[in-house]
Amino acid sequence: MGEELEEQDTTAERGRGRRGIDRRTLLIGGAVAAAGTAVLASDELSRLWWRLPGVVKKRKEGEVDARGAQWVAASDYNWRRADRPDDYGIDMVVIHVVQGGYATALRVFKDPAHGAAAHYVVRKDGHVAQMIRELDVAFHAGNKSYNERSIGIEHEGFVDKKSSFTDAMYESSARLTAGICKRYDIAVDRKHIIGHVEVPGTDHTDPGPHWDWDRYIELVRKARTALA
Repeated sequence: MGEELEEQDTTAERGRGRRGIDRRTLLIGGAVAAAGTAVLASDELSRLWWRLPGVVKKRKEGEVDARGAQWVAASDYNWRRADRPDDYGIDMVVIHVVQGGYATALRVFKDPAHGAAAHYVVRKDGHVAQMIRELDVAFHAGNKSYNERSIGIEHEGFVDKKSSFTDAMYESSARLTAGICKRYDIAVDRKHIIGHVEVPGTDHTDPGPHWDWDRYIELVRKARTALA
């Protein structure tokens, strides 16, 4: 309560100090504020344009975003069409673990009754399957806002088995994440590369205690530098 009163007092002092501000300064300040508002409005309008029905970017069937990935289409019921990053900005990568094998992940993501899928699946040997275009919103995080702003990468294995996470998997996944970070200018840090467990409202625990975050982020940084 004391801090709140102190803040109110400080605000009042600033208000008294502004009595000497001239008209020109006020006019310039107002113009700058108006310009800033116009820029924000323009940005929002451009995003709304891409959300209109029938407005979609050109795309080719089977096209992949990550070089070397194999296209394996997820069920249409497990994602929704979008035009990212123009309608929804992408600023995050979410790391998942299947709790099963690579084939299991592909099977359930192709199942319309499953209701969820990630953009990518990484196998133990480093092979990558892309199941949903990065343009589109995958139902992977269990949080609508996070789905719209992120790309999900699934990894075969189990959260309680350290042996699930091989060198080939770490390195391949890191290159994949580095490419995503480059495409969308995402910072390579733990604020923007997170585990499924860190998504608000989720009841998942992946990638689990055996996922080596320090090693992974370092690998992503090296791969990102190499791409630059």
